[in-house]
Amino acid sequence: MHLLSAGYASALLLIALLSQVTSLEPIIGQYGEMLKIPCNSGAIKAEDIAITKWKYDKGDGVPGYLLVKQKNQNVSISATDEYKVRVSMDKNSSLLISAAKLSDQRTFTCMVVTGGDVFEYPVNVLIHKLPAKLEISGEAEELEIGRLTKLGNCVAKDANPPANITWFKNNKPLEADGKGISIKVSVVVESSTGLSTTTSTLEYSAMKEDTGARFKCRADGLPLESSSMNFTITYSTENIMLEVSPQKELKEGDNLTLKCVADGNPAPTSFNFHLKGELVTVENTDTYTIANVSRDATGEYKCSLTDDTSMEATRNITVTYLDINLSPSGNIVKRAGEALNLSLQIDSSGKAEVSWTKNNAKLGKQPNFTKLGYSDSGRYEWTVTVGHITRTASFDLTVEGPAVVKSLFKNRSNDGQHKVLTCEAEGSPKPAVSWSINGTVLGESPFVNGKITHKIKVVPSANLTVHCTVTNRLGNDSRAINVSSYQSEDSDQTRLVVGVIVGLLIATLVIGLAYWVYSKKSKQGSWKTGEKECGSSEEEKKLEEKVEENSQKAEV
Repeated sequence: MHLLSAGYASALLLIALLSQVTSLEPIIGQYGEMLKIPCNSGAIKAEDIAITKWKYDKGDGVPGYLLVKQKNQNVSISATDEYKVRVSMDKNSSLLISAAKLSDQRTFTCMVVTGGDVFEYPVNVLIHKLPAKLEISGEAEELEIGRLTKLGNCVAKDANPPANITWFKNNKPLEADGKGISIKVSVVVESSTGLSTTTSTLEYSAMKEDTGARFKCRADGLPLESSSMNFTITYSTENIMLEVSPQKELKEGDNLTLKCVADGNPAPTSFNFHLKGELVTVENTDTYTIANVSRDATGEYKCSLTDDTSMEATRNITVTYLDINLSPSGNIVKRAGEALNLSLQIDSSGKAEVSWTKNNAKLGKQPNFTKLGYSDSGRYEWTVTVGHITRTASFDLTVEGPAVVKSLFKNRSNDGQHKVLTCEAEGSPKPAVSWSINGTVLGESPFVNGKITHKIKVVPSANLTVHCTVTNRLGNDSRAINVSSYQSEDSDQTRLVVGVIVGLLIATLVIGLAYWVYSKKSKQGSWKTGEKECGSSEEEKKLEEKVEENSQKAEV
């Protein structure tokens, strides 16, 4: 009876203890650093704790005791293995383990006694370690298009848990596809430390577009990645192109540079240049230059690979040229009235644009010299353009003729004190003007278009004939004009006044005679009609006024 009661009581006590055990609370510690394992996370006040005891699971349910602390007493280390020098406890009853190792990945239990109650707090511990760094080793020297080639190994050393590695090309992740991308991963655990080394090997089949691509690897979820690298992509030449310099217009006299461009990598180092039937082979270069090309260089050019002549490129090249010939040219002297026939011959590689100037002033059309005048003299220039080539031709035309007087006339000056003689002449070279009378030269107009005007003023004392003579090396001419003196002009005026007076006197006599006849007839009529003997007083008065007016004019 008593035995049954004792067994029953023990069972009840075991159930009570188990009811105080909390579930496992895993924590993560960092390899090589201080590991802190909390006891009850503040669930029990420190003043209520009588005993705190730490133990760990050695495996197979065998406990290992680490330390114990009773209230108001110091911590007592009970460990006899490696933990003896590595464990301690802080004021919050947390277990402290120095220099965490992978062997610390186990369950640690904190047992707390408070009065008549016993509590246990098991904690599952995990130890993590970052890889020291990521490195790419065993990288390929070059990648060949279409061929699966080992690009390199990405290695993450001494990690826990083992690192997961992802490869990237131009910052985009690569995934194995069984064709152009193959990724193999291996993990090796170091027996002495338990740390893992992960190696990821990338095999890659490159494409031409991968030229210049950057490859790197990265540890998933960790701030670790390798430095990036690129690889030489090798491939055979598929296309060839012939480049020409200058690119826009090749003029006669320029240097022509041919460049053969092949898309193979590495690029070919020798080429054939086909120069209008002539074959030239160059080594260690892809260019060939023809200096000072002529118009005969126009034609078809080719370049090809020396090891595969079927791989070639062709270009048609045109050399721009322009020749002009103006006839006549230089200094041309013609007589006024003659014709001048011009001939401009143009030999060019294309359509030419022509413009004309006279004395640097642009002309709207080509000048036509069917009958030359003095105004046609000047410097003429032809400008001919084809593409970027410009040629000019010019001549200086001089139209000559003997000196000729075109007009000679006189005018009285405004003040009436002298006379102005004007001689207008034409000719080329410039005519020299001379007068047969001395006078004051008033001025000479500029010699323009073969014309000149010369003026003098004279005060003649007698009537005379004045000659204007013009002369140049081709001939001379003279013209005369009559000029009266001022005295003769006054005599003429006097005779004119006398004549007028005489005329007025005669007119007065005629009027008087007419009046007398009229009066006589009037008297006779009055006898016949019985009218008064004299005419009307009004008619008589008018007649008298007329006679008096004529008399006054005569006196003047």
